[in-house]
Order: sequence, then C-alpha cells, then structure tokens
Amino acid sequence: MTRVVLAPDSFKGTITAADAAAALAEGWASVEPSAAFVHRPMADGGEGTVAAFEAAVPGAVRVPVAVDGPAGVRIDTTWLLLPPTDEAPGGTAVVDLGSTSGIELLDELRPWDADTTGLGQAMADALDRGVSRLVVGIGSSASTDGGTGMLTALGARFLDASGVPIARGARGLADIASVDLTGMRAAPEVRVLTDVTNPSPAPGCGRRVRPAEGAAREGGHRASRRRSAPPRRPSGCRPGGEGNGAAGGTGAALVAWGGVLAPGAAEVAELIGLAAAIADADVVITGEGSYDGQSGDGKVPSFLAGLAAAAGARAMLAAGRITADADTALFAASASLTDIAGSSDEALANPSRWLREAGALLARAGA
Repeated sequence: MTRVVLAPDSFKGTITAADAAAALAEGWASVEPSAAFVHRPMADGGEGTVAAFEAAVPGAVRVPVAVDGPAGVRIDTTWLLLPPTDEAPGGTAVVDLGSTSGIELLDELRPWDADTTGLGQAMADALDRGVSRLVVGIGSSASTDGGTGMLTALGARFLDASGVPIARGARGLADIASVDLTGMRAAPEVRVLTDVTNPSPAPGCGRRVRPAEGAAREGGHRASRRRSAPPRRPSGCRPGGEGNGAAGGTGAALVAWGGVLAPGAAEVAELIGLAAAIADADVVITGEGSYDGQSGDGKVPSFLAGLAAAAGARAMLAAGRITADADTALFAASASLTDIAGSSDEALANPSRWLREAGALLARAGA
C-alpha cells in the first residue's frame, strides 16, 4: 500500500488547494485503490493563505471588511482573526494581499495604477479591533507601488516637490520628494509571509523592486522599474534583505514598518504539521498553477520537494503548466495539465478533471 501525502498550493484563480488535493487523490485511487492518502493543502503567502490558516486553527473567525481594491473601487473581503494566546492576548490577524490588492481581483491589468491601499486598510481594520499580532501574506500582488498604498493607509504620506500626495500606484513613485511618517501607526508584532526571496530596498531607497504579477504579465518589468525609481533617497531607508522585493516592493515596505520576513511555505507547513505527515509517506504530491523559473525561490513545490527528500519520500509535481525554464529535476515525476488537456484554455476551464488525470498519470509513473 502506497502512502501518499497531497500538499498542493492553489491553482491561481481556478481551483483551491483543498479541491486540487482531492482531485489528485481521486486520480491516484483510480489506478491504486488501496493507496492511503493524507491531505495537507498548502499556501506560501499568496492566494489561499487565509484559507490554510482557517482550516488549521480551531476558533479562527473571518472578519468582513470593505477596502479599496486594485481596480480603484471598493470591494468586500475578509481577514482572519485567530484566538488570543499568551503571546498575542488581543489575537492574531491574518491578512492576505491576494484578497485585498491581488491580481485575481482585476478584470484587466493595471500595472501603473493598481496599488496596495486595500491591504493597508484591512491591516488598519485589524489594528482598530485591538489585535496584538499581524501575519501578512504578500503573494499574488497586482501592483508595483513599493507598498506605498499600504503605508498610506497606515498613516504615511508620500509627497511630491510641491508637498502634494503622489498619485497612487507605480505611476506616482518617480515623483516622491519627501516622506512624512508623523501620522504612521505603530507596528505590533508583524510576520510577513513571502513566497519569493528577491532582495529589495525599502520604498524610495533604490531601484531593485521585484515586478508584481500585474506588471509581469503586461511585459513591463523594465519600464516599471525605471518609473519606480524616486529622484532621491528619503531618510529612514534600510538596506534590503531576502524577500523584501516580493509583491512589487511591499515586502520592503513592511520591513521598514517593523515587520519580519518569513518564508511563507515553511510557516504554513509548520502550522499544519506537514513534516510529521510526510515522515511516513512514500510519495508527496505537490503543485501550483504555473511551475516556472521562479518556482524554486521559496514557493510551495520546491519547499515540498525538500521536505520529501529529507523524509526519504518521492516528490511528484502536478502543475497547470510547466514552462521551458522550469527545473523539474527535484521530482521523480511531473505532470502538466496543459499538456494532458491539449491546451491551456481547456486546462483552465476544467482543472478538477485534468488534475484527476494527472493523479492517475503520476500513480502509473510511481508504480
């Protein structure tokens, strides 16, 4: 009997991590009915992070909030309140950039104008309710505003040479002449979950900011980075570290506020007891919507491959697509839904069906 741990990330915008795990299990069982399955749906700081915490922590409660979404209009969303502990007597708020300022909230990309104001508004709402700790997942960003929208919602002011607040989004970054932090909220304990390890300076401190997905899909990496560079360095800049460049520089902004960066996949894995589940596994199946050249930089699949190797289990991958620059050497077998389905459109339209097919394919490969 094969012991299989199913720990995929969500397939962005198409299927949740929990539903992806269920479909993979169905597919494997169609080939090996006697297999034993353990479901551990994952997240890494991006889409699905709140859901992963909600499923793992008894007593967690969704708190509704209205914020300015990345399209510049109000949206209804939620953040997650975890019960009080000795370390956090006011409770812990889990806030997900993907559900407040994320790329999946856009009908069309807005690389110059989308911003992180909604993320900051949700964080401010949590602080107003007296939480002692913030856990902020910063994957799935729609913007490259360097976190200025978020910081503005928390009380900062970014001003041009005339003392006027800059325009929202990446469009206004080149106009920053001064930063006023006198009205900034004090930071509680802040844990920042990031799915990448790119370094970056804080907003206004230099040019190295990882383009967020909105700009990346628009093909505007270089233009965004040139436009984002402010004319001078405001006081209070800090040198960047690993992960600061995540989410178009939002990681750097949170560090400047007082946050501590943490690898999102490792944090979620610890919370859901993933290492213990894998200890007795023969196979670990993971996956995400697009496995590409960035997937080795702290995202769920590469992290899971490392855990599997340490436990002596075989790691396998199911992804919506596997790009030409992706390194699949970490996995004993891999399956692309796009290849199985025959097109990306079909894979996106029927992810459950093709994940079941992928699960069966991986079972045959592991036989």
